[in-house]
Amino acid sequence: MVLLSFALQVAAIGVFHTYRFRTEDDHFGFGWEMGRIGRSIAMGYGFSNPYGDSTGPTAWEPPLYPFLIGGAFKLFGIYSDISAWVLLSINSLFTALTCIPIFFIGRRTVGERVALWSAWIWALLPYAMYWSVHWIWDTTLGSLLLSLIFLLSLHLQEENSRRAWLIYGLMWGLAALSNPSLLSFLPVSGLWIWYRRHQSGLRSVAGVALASVVFFLCVTPWLVRNYQTFGRFVFIRDDFGLQFRLGNGPYAEGWSRVYLQPNMNLAEFEEFRRMGELAYARRCSNLAFSWIRDNPGRFAGISLKKFFYFWGGVPRPTDSTAAVDFRNSLFLATSVLAIGGLGRAIRKKIPAAPLFLLLFLSYPTVYYFVYPHARYRHPIEPELLVLVVFLISEVDKGRSRKESRALPGKS
Repeated sequence: MVLLSFALQVAAIGVFHTYRFRTEDDHFGFGWEMGRIGRSIAMGYGFSNPYGDSTGPTAWEPPLYPFLIGGAFKLFGIYSDISAWVLLSINSLFTALTCIPIFFIGRRTVGERVALWSAWIWALLPYAMYWSVHWIWDTTLGSLLLSLIFLLSLHLQEENSRRAWLIYGLMWGLAALSNPSLLSFLPVSGLWIWYRRHQSGLRSVAGVALASVVFFLCVTPWLVRNYQTFGRFVFIRDDFGLQFRLGNGPYAEGWSRVYLQPNMNLAEFEEFRRMGELAYARRCSNLAFSWIRDNPGRFAGISLKKFFYFWGGVPRPTDSTAAVDFRNSLFLATSVLAIGGLGRAIRKKIPAAPLFLLLFLSYPTVYYFVYPHARYRHPIEPELLVLVVFLISEVDKGRSRKESRALPGKS
């Protein structure tokens, strides 16, 4: 399953030439800010310059993926086709490996038949492959890490080994260094594990302490680096102010106002370079909060739109009056089916149903207030898929039972 999925994705990279990125914007689409930081790393300038032009040391992005880009650039050439091949192939490997936790999540929660179908669908799903073969970003890594964390959470509800707690802390450390947004699931997953273990009479304090130590050992070197670089505490990344402003302000409609990004707006870039990124991010945050204070009703309405767009798909900017863009009907359908699967799991009192619910309540929340994007849903796609397949299997079983009762001689 993993090998077939990986082979198909690598073949797609070659067939569709997705390793060829535009050069008109000096390859900015090749990894965007992470690509620029990777270039600085490969050139010996360190973790810096997210928009180029020597803006200095940065914490604009989390460190894991930019260092991966920097390593590829160092070995295979900066913005070269070979580097693109390597990075897109690594993304494809992340997607292919995600088949494994999908299977075991399904088997531990809703049965082996659903698990097998879910994993095979993921292995062959063009939508899952899209992010692997087109985007040089941490998107597919996030899906793999979060699905592994979800699986470990299921395992830890009944497991007492130190090794399991150690791996749990390590996975959360890697998730934080890859995409800090994933950390929204950390407190609720931890509480769910604690509650389930308490129900079974298992102690958790020592395991939680061990996982916490491992987590902080993972992230502390980067926190120390940020403090030494900026003279103040910066938790992993510092671009929230800009992201918050992109989704909130005059003319905001529920998606990113990309024209305010420093790579697309010379005036904003000059402000970024003049002020420094911490002061620039704080300025952006202040502008967004000031607008929200003056327009609380507008902010509430836009946040509601973002909720619909996260689950139903972001429409094109020309469709500002549409609650859901029907060109994203398949995107919306998977959300509806997954929610239906979750409801069915709750009604059947499947023990893991609350963990699925907590994931869907916690992870997307920040995007309701910043802005949604299709790739932001991707880290929870594996769990959505398991529930979609579960719901379909339940409908199929119900139909089979009705047909069986309708046969002559059956009652």
